[in-house]
Amino acid sequence: MDDKFKKGVFYQIYPRSFRDSNGDGIGDLPGIIGKLDYLQSLGVSFLWLNPIYESPQFDIGYDVADYYKINPEYGTMDDFKLLLLEAKKRGMGVIMDLVVNHTSSEHVWFKKALSGDPEYKDYYIFRKGKRGNKPPNNWTSSFSGPAWDYVEGLDEWYLHLYGPLQPDLNWHNPKVLGEVENILRFYLDMGVAGFRCD
Repeated sequence: MDDKFKKGVFYQIYPRSFRDSNGDGIGDLPGIIGKLDYLQSLGVSFLWLNPIYESPQFDIGYDVADYYKINPEYGTMDDFKLLLLEAKKRGMGVIMDLVVNHTSSEHVWFKKALSGDPEYKDYYIFRKGKRGNKPPNNWTSSFSGPAWDYVEGLDEWYLHLYGPLQPDLNWHNPKVLGEVENILRFYLDMGVAGFRCD
């Protein structure tokens, strides 16, 4: 691992509560940009951002609806590019949270899966239930309750190790890996220094 990651100072930012630049009561990317000089004065090497992707915010952004868009409450993609540029000018890198255990149930992949599209069903983990319309097994989610939700139209259950609005991705599917590689490349090419994988 590069020494800058071993020896650097990481500062975690939950954008929603860090600094509000437009008075709507929600922190945003311009608010972070406005504090970069202060963060530099603290000796920060890397800013680690909690998820800023488009999301219904069921789980504070850890339910991603679109990996290629910024949550409008936080700003725009242009705001994010400016943050990267201004951070770099001050010798700081930006680390993104990459949420890839699951997506939001509002992600287009999951919507296609629910429509019965076999390609996208395999992006997630669907299973037939046990006799008597019971879940495939007795697993529980981290948010309490069963880790499986029933989809009547498919007569199958999908796995969610967190909330029912956060269906788990199927990492045995190479297409899912390819999608994640595309997301990584998109942001690395933009100038992101790295990722904290969730």
